[in-house]
Amino acid sequence: MVTTRDLRKHFRDSKGGTVKAVDGVSIEARPGEVFGLLGVNGAGKTTMLRLLSTVLKPTGGAAQVAGHDVVRSPADVRASIGFMSASTALYGRLTPLELLAFFGGLYGLKGRDLKKKIDLVSGKLNLGEFADRLCDKLSTGQKQRVSIARTILHDPPVLFFDEPTAGLDVVTAQTVLGFLSEARGQGKTIVFSTHIMSEAERLCDRIAILHDGTIRGEGSAEDLKSASGKSTLEDAFLALVDESVREGGTGEGESSS
Repeated sequence: MVTTRDLRKHFRDSKGGTVKAVDGVSIEARPGEVFGLLGVNGAGKTTMLRLLSTVLKPTGGAAQVAGHDVVRSPADVRASIGFMSASTALYGRLTPLELLAFFGGLYGLKGRDLKKKIDLVSGKLNLGEFADRLCDKLSTGQKQRVSIARTILHDPPVLFFDEPTAGLDVVTAQTVLGFLSEARGQGKTIVFSTHIMSEAERLCDRIAILHDGTIRGEGSAEDLKSASGKSTLEDAFLALVDESVREGGTGEGESSS
């Protein structure tokens, strides 16, 4: 459902140099799995998701999402995805129901179909208790549930989650991770970026370790531990990143993960 081949995104910095935010990345994320992008801030994770969601155009290489090319068919890609990040904003002067109706219209939903979709996601995420309260008045956990509802309202086959638990309390973070696990069980393709080792190990079926815009290791958590000869994912991550740097890493990466 999500494939990239030698995907690249290079920027010019203020000094006229080249920043290789994503540099030759090839991945494949399948239906019914959570594919993790694991890396420190600045590793290339956010740039990858922005490329896959058509927010950015690649410098080179190719990417397809749900069978659609991100350059040739960006509208079809956007119709096939839901995107959520820690910085996803809500319109504070709207209620959750008003916000969902607004985004549903943008997705092309209307009438009974729109109401059915809103009722479905509202029930799934227990929005009823605050559905008519202004978003500005919601708690962090309530806002996060509304953000998830907005992301899945049109029932997309592919979901992108960019550091969705950053800054959240433990209870709210567990709500997000629990939803991701449920979506995987429904056969969704989920690409999940994080720098938190425990989240990656708990949730991801396969993990790509990103550092300075390139993949330094890929496989299940057990595969990565075995390849590095380490007993924990954190140690495996550090070993794989350190080994690749010693073998000629550039030290270049994006300015924000």
